[in-house]
Amino acid sequence: MKVKNSAWIKLLVLQYLSILCVPQDFDFFYFVQQWPASYCDSRHSCCYPTTGKPAEDFSIHGLWPNYNDGKWPSNCDPKNYFDQSEVSDLVRRMQKDWPTLACPSGDGLKFWGHEWDKHGTCTNLDQHTYFQTALDLKKKANLLQILQNAGIRPGKFYSLESIKQAIEEGVGYAPFIECNVDSSGNHQLLQVYLCVDTSSSNFIQCPVFPHGRCGSRIKFPSLSEQLNSRDEF
Repeated sequence: MKVKNSAWIKLLVLQYLSILCVPQDFDFFYFVQQWPASYCDSRHSCCYPTTGKPAEDFSIHGLWPNYNDGKWPSNCDPKNYFDQSEVSDLVRRMQKDWPTLACPSGDGLKFWGHEWDKHGTCTNLDQHTYFQTALDLKKKANLLQILQNAGIRPGKFYSLESIKQAIEEGVGYAPFIECNVDSSGNHQLLQVYLCVDTSSSNFIQCPVFPHGRCGSRIKFPSLSEQLNSRDEF
């Protein structure tokens, strides 16, 4: 009897471990793009990537699986570590559209590895498909072009509603806007969240938005002005 019980316990443990080490079900993705000028104009500061100064454009922060109740899975497969060779043909695009701004300066590998380990392992996508998908979504939701088409350009203040409306008209679905605060206390556009279905192909109406608030009038800072005023962040 003890032998049977021991075998049964071992089986349960193995099943439990297998659940922890495979991608989990989820309800939708957040596709998050950040505005570098706002990231840099904050108490966090920033550093140029080793590949050079970033362009004045939105950059990818991540593609994050989420649940409808606002929670999310993370670090689902510790053994499935990031492998640069899996995305070697994407690196140039990733350096342009998914740059790291963290200090000290880096080439992006640590940032991409973090995104894969924390979020990518909880999807049903392999590494190449995960990063390719995010790059393609950025191309599909060209936020800078969408805002410029609506007369919204870096270097000025705009109403929060005008920015949300422009993006909704351009993408087809309402975004969530995350703000931070600059050294003068101004709320500024930091990140834009769009929701994507579990096939990672189509934008959808967000089932739930993250927590956070912006002022009714927010700053859309210019990175080029910051670059002209400082040699380094």
